[in-house]
Amino acid sequence: MSEQNVVDVTIIGGGPVGLFAAFYAGLRGISCRIVDALPQLGGQLMALYPEKYVFDVGGLPRILAKDLALNMIEQGTQFGPEVVLEAEVRRVEPAEDGVFRLVTARGDFPTRTVVVTAGKGALNPRVLECPGWDEHRPDGGVHTHVRQPEDLRGKRVLIVGGGDSAVDWVLGLNGIAREVTLIHRRPEFRAHKATVAQMWAAVERGEVRVRTPYETRAVVGEGGCVSGAVIFNNETGQEETLAVDAIVALLGFKPDLGPIAQWGLHLEKNSIHVSQLMETNVPGIWAAGDVVHYPGKLELIATGYGEAAIAVNNAVHYLNPKARVAPGHSTNLKIFKQDDE
Repeated sequence: MSEQNVVDVTIIGGGPVGLFAAFYAGLRGISCRIVDALPQLGGQLMALYPEKYVFDVGGLPRILAKDLALNMIEQGTQFGPEVVLEAEVRRVEPAEDGVFRLVTARGDFPTRTVVVTAGKGALNPRVLECPGWDEHRPDGGVHTHVRQPEDLRGKRVLIVGGGDSAVDWVLGLNGIAREVTLIHRRPEFRAHKATVAQMWAAVERGEVRVRTPYETRAVVGEGGCVSGAVIFNNETGQEETLAVDAIVALLGFKPDLGPIAQWGLHLEKNSIHVSQLMETNVPGIWAAGDVVHYPGKLELIATGYGEAAIAVNNAVHYLNPKARVAPGHSTNLKIFKQDDE
């Protein structure tokens, strides 16, 4: 194993939490590598909803996901970490002489410590399990996420779901799509109260339609293109057909840790169990973000930032027991004072 390829910490996952971890690694002066299975940094912010607004990141009243991702990429790569994309980590082999070996299709990557920030793992969206869905591909009108709202301009859009993404896109497509209709199987929504209130206000203004408790019976169309959706009231059984040009099923994702589940880490609720120091059961491996579980865990980007800082600072102390866990405040660090001079 060539020593020149060994880094102090490898971060598995290039989303916002992983990028903040890379920033903190640079802040602490240790060498860093980011490995991600996607073709670009930014995680779900870039891959799934670049045009969606994010409201719950401190200091940013609202920001497009793609802009947040670009800011995070700038912050996370400012200290020059090695970036390896389109490389799924298949195995993390035990430390030998203090070095782990990360095995990918693009080669093996040695590292002294690991911080896993892989989100929920593989992105496998739930789809509508009804006749007609499989016959219509995204180019025929069925979707599991919205990448570019302009793709739906002037179309009659049916959104299925009751969480944040569904309610957000009802508002986001209002004024872009010709018609926006949301159906949800329950009268209650799991989205933030403020956005739900905005949605109902738009309903009262006649700008969008919301139907509950409704579900999808079938997707209909001709020549591979969607022309309608058969929906039904799950309390009365009443059925009707809506004329639509596109259906967006925002039903969440099936948790799938993929190869991570085979790394010998202690798993709980399809997540990696960690201590309050973000330690896993394997010495030298930490985890942060949506991939972890501990009592009181909140799956928020804001929470992930703090977890990333805890993980990296403890990795620094692991590498050098004489190093302090707490680095101090960034305003007092020499590294930034030099930049200001």
